Amino acid sequence: MNVKEQIKEYITSHPEPKRSDMQALHRIILEVMPACKLWFLDGKDDKGKTVSNPNIGYGSYTIKYADGTTREFYQIGLSANKTGISVYIMGIKDKTYLAQTYGKKIGKASVSGYCIKFKTLKDINLEILEAAIRYGVEVTGKTN
Repeated sequence: MNVKEQIKEYITSHPEPKRSDMQALHRIILEVMPACKLWFLDGKDDKGKTVSNPNIGYGSYTIKYADGTTREFYQIGLSANKTGISVYIMGIKDKTYLAQTYGKKIGKASVSGYCIKFKTLKDINLEILEAAIRYGVEVTGKTN
């Protein structure tokens, strides 16, 4: 199964209204990043043990570690969880930026250093979420 098929299967595996919210977010992120690399991480480690919720990744940037090594990872992530949906905005150095800039304007959401978590799309301001996604893509230096 290719990545697009894995993503489709993952999104459609959720009950409504989460399925429609995930589909809408997938479309919005692809509008912001139309030519991006797509990722699907099943949430399992090398031994097959579940270590996180499955997630969809969009785009690509290089993480540079203190020891000089690098790793490719996605810029924007999308994941369903027990209580709602999480949007991950990776690569932001200032871990207070998202909460300070978008936290009060986004609606009913929890905003951390790299994650915006909410129950449903109707609880948040989509324009503010899209602005946060655009900022994350800009910070990581490219739009693909």
